[in-house]
Amino acid sequence: MIHVPDPEQGIAWYEQAFPLAKRHKSKEHDFEFLRLGNVQLELVRADEKVSSGPSGTVVYWQVVSIPEEVKRLVALGGKLYRGPLRIEDSLSMCQVQDPWGNCIGLRGPTP
Repeated sequence: MIHVPDPEQGIAWYEQAFPLAKRHKSKEHDFEFLRLGNVQLELVRADEKVSSGPSGTVVYWQVVSIPEEVKRLVALGGKLYRGPLRIEDSLSMCQVQDPWGNCIGLRGPTP
């Protein structure tokens, strides 16, 4: 679950951020979500118990080029939050925030 002020705006942004994701509608619970492979992204309304922002779990996505992916996400309204940092096995990782401050982790080859 990704908490955002407006779930429809969140789905629209994440559709651009993850162009291979497909929008689905839950008939049982009457809400839309995105599916990317076996991963289901549910954009839900932030509230006083769970706000949007850089806290909690960060999911890391394998990418071909961290610099290119950061550039693409920033062009969509994201913001580089942390890194890139070199890690093991000639890899790097970083975090990009969505427009609501939630972190998206990126992991890929060190340029």
